Amino acid sequence: MTSSNSQRKPFIGGNWKCNGVKSFIDPFVAETINPINTEKVDVVIAVPSVYIEHTLHKIQPAIAVAAQNVSATGFGAYTGEITAEQLKDIGVKWTLTGHSERRSKYHESDEIVATKTKQALNAGLSVIFCIGESLEERQGNQTMDVLIRQTQALIRLVDDEKDWERIVVAYEPIWAIGTGQVATPAQAQETQKALREWIAQNVSIDIATKLRIIYGGSVNLGNCEKLITCEDVDGFLIGGASLKPEFAEIIKRAN
Repeated sequence: MTSSNSQRKPFIGGNWKCNGVKSFIDPFVAETINPINTEKVDVVIAVPSVYIEHTLHKIQPAIAVAAQNVSATGFGAYTGEITAEQLKDIGVKWTLTGHSERRSKYHESDEIVATKTKQALNAGLSVIFCIGESLEERQGNQTMDVLIRQTQALIRLVDDEKDWERIVVAYEPIWAIGTGQVATPAQAQETQKALREWIAQNVSIDIATKLRIIYGGSVNLGNCEKLITCEDVDGFLIGGASLKPEFAEIIKRAN
């Protein structure tokens, strides 16, 4: 299939991970986030759960606040969990699912990630669905096997085209997250094109054409422009750089 990212609005996600307190959040949002022009790009910031509501009151309305995690189990005797309905209730519109740190450090299986994603969609949230391979898997030519396995788990639960309209897929090679290593534009394009083609064959061509597939993994000012020119790279999920003033400049260049 042929695809051009000019058909899809660029999407930039910032993932603050477990970083920031009010004394950082307030000036950073005021000075770096709120001046961002979102006319030609969608911007979503995933903040620590304890600061979601605080950030919602500080951030400009055109920029969405996301949760970094969501419950797979819903309401009930699940101490420490936060449901998609609770997130929706306080004004959250997005959540991450499947980030490699959740998969590796908290042992979230493909099935758990898919269930979390379905719970979020059922509650009316949109989802940044993260997938990616390890360095060992890439070196063993298993990249697409891993991405297909992770995505197949989602396809088994999500079969409504309207649900797919609320999903952004983030390809985050694990070996590039927080390491300073980054996939070359050719690697990112090759992988994301192959993933889009697989989705076209296994979901639908229409969904694959419209689906935004973004890249994450040590994105910074030095590499963002070359990456965003790739036809199947529709934006970024940015970690460390989303906590720095350069985040706004990356968004400007993505435009």
